[in-house]
Amino acid sequence: MKVVLGYSGGLDTSVIVPWLRENYGADVVCMAADVGQRGGVAKLAGKAFATGASAFFGEDLREEFVSGYVFPVLRSGAVYSRKYLLGTAIARPLISRRMVEVARRTGAHSLAHGCTGKGNDQLRFELSFAALAPDLRVIAPWREWDISSREDAFAYAEKRGISLEGVDEEKLYSRDENLWHISHEGGPLEDPANAPGDDVFLWTRDPALAPDVALELEVGFEQGVPVTIDGEALSPLALLETLNAVGSEHGVGRADVIEDRVVGIKSRGVYETPGGTILLTAIQELEQLVLSRRCLGLKDQLAPRYADLVYEGRWWTPEREALDAMVDSLMRNVTGTVRLRLFKGQATVLSRSAPASLYDLDLASFGASEGYAHSDSSGFVKLFSLPQRAVAAQGAAAANAAVVPASDTPASRPVARNGRQSRAGDLVHARRG
Repeated sequence: MKVVLGYSGGLDTSVIVPWLRENYGADVVCMAADVGQRGGVAKLAGKAFATGASAFFGEDLREEFVSGYVFPVLRSGAVYSRKYLLGTAIARPLISRRMVEVARRTGAHSLAHGCTGKGNDQLRFELSFAALAPDLRVIAPWREWDISSREDAFAYAEKRGISLEGVDEEKLYSRDENLWHISHEGGPLEDPANAPGDDVFLWTRDPALAPDVALELEVGFEQGVPVTIDGEALSPLALLETLNAVGSEHGVGRADVIEDRVVGIKSRGVYETPGGTILLTAIQELEQLVLSRRCLGLKDQLAPRYADLVYEGRWWTPEREALDAMVDSLMRNVTGTVRLRLFKGQATVLSRSAPASLYDLDLASFGASEGYAHSDSSGFVKLFSLPQRAVAAQGAAAANAAVVPASDTPASRPVARNGRQSRAGDLVHARRG
């Protein structure tokens, strides 16, 4: 049986290669994707072969990752758990698709991944496999083997003479890195009461230690796609790398997030997304200038649905294609520039301009304007307030109906008892003959 394994060169996948050989008699083909993580994939081939792989495919997917996956998420406005810009989640459909392509090319029967049974990534990979290659078997070692800890994995590798050079035995945090972000989980971060230590962050400066002089830059968009920085046209990859560098220098893009995994577990992740934070801030400001109030409302409804779709691994679906078509329509006129200031962890908008701007300076002015007379609003305000006035009138009528005249209250009416007149509330004693 031939199996294509999504390979990272880390502890888990280094152990999975011999495990597949021993437990399935498998011919293991390793596929590693370069989506911008440090080190890329150049040095992974030797490690894969040393653990028993029969073939290795190292794929440079960086440009495609940014243009075909990151930027569509940016244009949709998708943010999960209010702060997470979906850096890990959005890389999975691309890696999954490439694994399927390698499987078809090599005649593999199965696909394997190193995701645990507690996380979201198992869904992201396997839903992609189900959509793209439902005929291929999926093997998830973490759901089958008796390895239950990093210590077990190291012992397994040592027993088989597998070198784990470059793998940190005392690794404190679990990290995932690509061009869009770097994430940090585990260790002291598992307790949400613990603040992230200085050893957590690998990209961004502590905002308190960021430069004391702000950096101003201008980002240009065409139909919601970032294309320029300070007027210079850049490829998607170069543009994001540039913004990551300047954003990190100024401490922009840190997020400490309590999120809900798809399996129902609350978890904590600390994320660094400097370039993404700058771009999201800019594009949302440009949308405010170009989109009507109703279109902005529609976009705000669409964004969380898109975020859930990406987070849950439902990228390869007609639903995503339909949402993308809606985003394309909404972003047709979102072309223009936004100027921002980066300073001490903040990306602040300074100005914005767009050819299709709906902002009319004449109309926006507090003074008189050609297209709008203040007196015109009298009828509008009267009609717009009609529901409030109707409710108020109804309430007044109900209140009046509930009022009983003072002369007709029980306390003022005479009460006849045994032929005598009395006031209500008086004690009347009736005596028999």
